[in-house]
Amino acid sequence: MAIDFQGRVAIVTGAGAGLGRSHALLLAERGAKVVVNDLGGGVDGTGGSSKAADQVVAEIKAKGGEAVANYDSVSEAASAANIVKTAVEAFGRVDILVNNAGILRDKSFAKMEIADFDTVVDVHFLGSAYVTKAAWPIMQQQQYGRIVMTSSNSGLYGNFGQSNYAGAKMGVVGLMNSLKQEGAKYGILVNTIAPVAATRMTEALLPPKLLPHLKPEYVSQAVVYLCSEACGATGDIISAGAGFYAKMQIMESQGMFFGVDAKVTVEDFAANYGKITDMSKPQHFGSSMEEVGHIAKPFVE
Repeated sequence: MAIDFQGRVAIVTGAGAGLGRSHALLLAERGAKVVVNDLGGGVDGTGGSSKAADQVVAEIKAKGGEAVANYDSVSEAASAANIVKTAVEAFGRVDILVNNAGILRDKSFAKMEIADFDTVVDVHFLGSAYVTKAAWPIMQQQQYGRIVMTSSNSGLYGNFGQSNYAGAKMGVVGLMNSLKQEGAKYGILVNTIAPVAATRMTEALLPPKLLPHLKPEYVSQAVVYLCSEACGATGDIISAGAGFYAKMQIMESQGMFFGVDAKVTVEDFAANYGKITDMSKPQHFGSSMEEVGHIAKPFVE
């Protein structure tokens, strides 16, 4: 069955280049009306220009699609809300939100200025929260929504010199995990992409031989599926790059129960650390209360 977006309105943040541009073009090609948001700044978030967003809008229109540009920053609540306002004023609704906007200010933690930490968190984590917050009541009212967060394997697995970026990228996973529960009764599905792609943000970080194979278009296929009516998943994290796709998941060991009201000492914990952390039979919980239920099970049986 062909997936299309006729009658749907999508917002893609950071859509002036790289992954965001690719997502916006594919959504438009499939029939969505698109708000192309981009501040037009540098990789570090400084500066600004309307050129990047305008160019992508022109590309979409040249192919017969519908799009409008927006140049607001995601990192402030008022300007983030204006991105959503642009969609409503232009197209009357918001069905899809792809939180893609991002910057980098890499440096080892010891050498990183607090301002660089704050700015990256503001864009990646708070920016995702702010735009989502503005779109959320619209999606609730229409009983439909598709939201895609953008995380990173740097957040899920860590990367030297990216403590600010990694922390923010893991933050959006936590945001998704709560919103998937709050959005379910309204038909709002929230998923996350963890892309590996050659863009101006990553070209200096990845092996040069790999770059030609890391086309943003590979990632966009997964993103656009997660934006579609055909997608019934919520709370998934999808790794995507170079034609490879996989689900990523936070897992927990089987653990060890010392007994009801056991008097556990530090030495007891130390002696059993290997058993406690044995990941040979991992398990996954769909919510914090599921994990609490697992811990409480011996007390209620």
